[in-house]
Amino acid sequence: MRRIVLLVCVLATGALLLLLRGTPPPSPPPAAGPPPPRATPAVSPSATPATARKERKERKERKVTRVPRSASGRFRVVSGTAPPGHGRGQVVRYLVEVERGLPFRPRAFAAAVHRILNDPRGWGHRFQRVDRPPARVRVALSSPALTDAQCLPLRTGGELSCWNGTRSVINAMRWAHGVKEYGGDLASYREYVVNHEVGHALGHGHESCPGPGRRAPVMAQQTKSLGGCRPNPWPNPDAPALTAGKVR
Repeated sequence: MRRIVLLVCVLATGALLLLLRGTPPPSPPPAAGPPPPRATPAVSPSATPATARKERKERKERKVTRVPRSASGRFRVVSGTAPPGHGRGQVVRYLVEVERGLPFRPRAFAAAVHRILNDPRGWGHRFQRVDRPPARVRVALSSPALTDAQCLPLRTGGELSCWNGTRSVINAMRWAHGVKEYGGDLASYREYVVNHEVGHALGHGHESCPGPGRRAPVMAQQTKSLGGCRPNPWPNPDAPALTAGKVR
């Protein structure tokens, strides 16, 4: 009897050893992978809140605004008036026109033009917006096709703006997208193109870059090239800027 019990124990021990040998060792824990990529910020990490909002607004406008090659071919005067800016400069009456069929709000365009023209860095005049003659200047937002027609005999090629003797014609394509010379700064380019074309209406001619690295005169043809200069949208860039209706 003892022999039988001993035999059973031996057999059970052998079976247990075989079972243990057949069990695979535990798998090592998986190696830690690289951390997930960080999302690229929508704006510059060093941007101020105001700058960040400006960058987002300009990026959105460039993305969603599709300017047609041609629209209605007819201008409409933007209704409403705005008082002349502060100061002692000469009052210049002007009106704003927008070609029908363009994807811009006429009153928003008129408000932007009025702010630009009455900025202390501007021409030193006090611009008063009216919606009927007499007006010394007409600032007109125009499709590329109508711009080409309005600017003859100048050749604007659907790309440029002009002064045609009665109107400062602002090419809607440039108003929507700016130019590469301004490095994506759409707001500054808009300031430039308004000041430049209205500058012609005030009697100013074209100027050249005074030297590499220097500020371009506002009457330089910055839409075409900076000629080695730095972009500059203002006639008097060293004057204090206008912010929310106040000089700072």
